[in-house]
Amino acid sequence: MKAKPFKIGSATLGGRNLLLILGPCVLESEKSAFRAARALKTLTDRLGVPFIFKASYDKANRTSGRSFRGPGVREGCAILGKIRHELGLPVTTDVHSPSDVEIAAEHVDLLQIPAFLCRQTDLIVAAAKSGRAVNVKKGQFLSPWEIAPIAEKLRRAGCRKFFFTERGSTFGYNNLVADMRSIPWIREQGYHVVFDATHSVQRPGGGGDRTTGDGKLAPVLAAAAVAAGADGVFLETHERPSRAPSDGPNQIPLAEMPAVLRKLLAIRHAL
Repeated sequence: MKAKPFKIGSATLGGRNLLLILGPCVLESEKSAFRAARALKTLTDRLGVPFIFKASYDKANRTSGRSFRGPGVREGCAILGKIRHELGLPVTTDVHSPSDVEIAAEHVDLLQIPAFLCRQTDLIVAAAKSGRAVNVKKGQFLSPWEIAPIAEKLRRAGCRKFFFTERGSTFGYNNLVADMRSIPWIREQGYHVVFDATHSVQRPGGGGDRTTGDGKLAPVLAAAAVAAGADGVFLETHERPSRAPSDGPNQIPLAEMPAVLRKLLAIRHAL
């Protein structure tokens, strides 16, 4: 059983090219979001591949209640909609409630269900009924086979354009491990799968009141995932990860993205 390719704006999932989902972890300001989107558009145009710009309007699952969360659903989605319109880019963000879905669906091409909410039926059904494509991040507490009931929820609600994102599994305390066997196992079930390299190198709660991680290993895992047959990669990037207000230790410096993407595309084309 093989999943059929489908379009998400100007990008294609399941085609010859690798789907790229790129952007900062969280929206810090309209100015910084546009700066990141323009830089990534210039890079991908040069490489001859489309991409989907990502950024979160609300980091609702931070370790500490004092952590930076973002501008909120209305302001954040308006920024993403502006990037979509002015730069001609498909955009995505994560949603946390059915009411968020209603707002976000007016501005974005792809709705993302966060890993911690991947079994929340009301949220999944709302996203499925929105008319937008849906990306469900597989929770770090789920096996590759436990995504089948989620797919059934999406299909019963009328959604045919959806995929799953592998992003590591809990491995003891404050650690994740990325099992590359998950990629062919998910594909064998007839679903598209994207690999989230930057969240897979997280150390959840590893800093006590914050999450830490091993960002330097993200390109390594991304390359392994592409070689294992992933349909796409999800990479968070920032101009200065050390100053990023969310997930800085896991993000790839923007200056390093050209080399990272060239390597990933070369592996994809070799396959």
